[in-house]
Amino acid sequence: MTEASSPPERPLALVVLAAGKGTRMKSDLHKVLHPIAGRPMLMHLLASADALDPARKVVVVGAGREQLAAALGDSAELAVQDPQLGTGHAVQQAESALAGFAGDVLILYGDVPFVRTETMRAMLERLHEPDNPAVVVLAFEPEDALQYGRVIAENGVVTKMVEHKDASAEERACRLCNSGLMAVRGEELFALLGRVGNDNAQGEYYLTDIVNVANSDRRVCAVVVTDDPDEVAGINSRAELAEAEGRWQKKRRLQAMADGASLVAPETVWFSWDTVLGRDVTVEQNVVFGPGVTVAVGVVIHAFCHIEGARLESGVSVGPFARLRPGAVLEEKARVGNFVEVKNAVLHAGAKANHLTYLGDADVGAGANIGAGTITCNYDGYFKYRTVIGERAFIGSNSALIAPVKIGADAIVAAGSAVSRDVADGELRLVRAEQLVKPGWADRFHDAMKRKKAERK
Repeated sequence: MTEASSPPERPLALVVLAAGKGTRMKSDLHKVLHPIAGRPMLMHLLASADALDPARKVVVVGAGREQLAAALGDSAELAVQDPQLGTGHAVQQAESALAGFAGDVLILYGDVPFVRTETMRAMLERLHEPDNPAVVVLAFEPEDALQYGRVIAENGVVTKMVEHKDASAEERACRLCNSGLMAVRGEELFALLGRVGNDNAQGEYYLTDIVNVANSDRRVCAVVVTDDPDEVAGINSRAELAEAEGRWQKKRRLQAMADGASLVAPETVWFSWDTVLGRDVTVEQNVVFGPGVTVAVGVVIHAFCHIEGARLESGVSVGPFARLRPGAVLEEKARVGNFVEVKNAVLHAGAKANHLTYLGDADVGAGANIGAGTITCNYDGYFKYRTVIGERAFIGSNSALIAPVKIGADAIVAAGSAVSRDVADGELRLVRAEQLVKPGWADRFHDAMKRKKAERK
């Protein structure tokens, strides 16, 4: 893409096409709501476009419109395309929503989620260069042009747009392909669309034909070519969704390492769209980050951990085989070891639960030690309750803390205890049945059972 001068300050509207049925997905979920890195593909696209501060956003919907309405809320206007008569017809459905709009319009596709903000900006800049193009088309050069429509251009000026089905052999030999994305002035868009016909192999109203209409008026139409064909790759099937996930993850891993994190086996680490890693973080093999994770400086995450909705402060160590669920907070130098699960709980500085523990709806004081097999019994089948463990408290192995309960600072809960009442600061709480000893009982039992077994032979 070539550099251009900044466009004049004009409001921007987005028209996002999302009316396709997505039949190849074979899903009850709308195609553009299928997630990549834990975020619907449509939201990836809108996040990039929002960096341009659009004044208006119109999403053109068809089947599954209720799902899109719920996902978008009041963040965008909806326009309904029914019946569906092609991409040009789809954009026309936004005319009412954009009535009187005097600004630039970016036409995007909900199933093309990874168009970069800088690419969109380059299209708008080209729209305001001195030759005053009527339309700016985003094109790309794939390794295999397949069934893509072609952009016939000379020196950056489009002479013809043609769909693959309607292209001649000579036109199909052109490697410059149409992404479908366009930038047009709002004052001209719908007049151009109104002159588009459907005399083509599909009997549809093609958006691309606005270029040919403008050319017939001897207007300039320009092309911007992305240097990354992956950013305009559409997603129409589960296989393509998986490929897009793979591309996104690969880029995110490289970014994490460039930012100062160590990934021991990068290809086995899976990030969410919003994962934040600090410097000198070490992530071992087979770690999965769900949404909402922030990791501070110097944290070590050992192999086979799953972390979602959690905050890890500096010097924390997690795993291996640990699970941190939403609301988990590990403060400075806290430690969570193997087969420990933490949910909606805070481990304050230096607290540790080294193995085989469940801490749910809990507050664990600084320096406290949680023994193996400890669980906070936080749910009675109807309501959740909280457990509070004081600073430097010691919870013995195989203890059950039955919430709501408070364990005081420096208190000790003996191993195997089931604690249902508060424990005072510095107190020892021992909750066990008295041990019963019967000397010789086991020997007599074994002798009797051996005789019975011999008699049955």
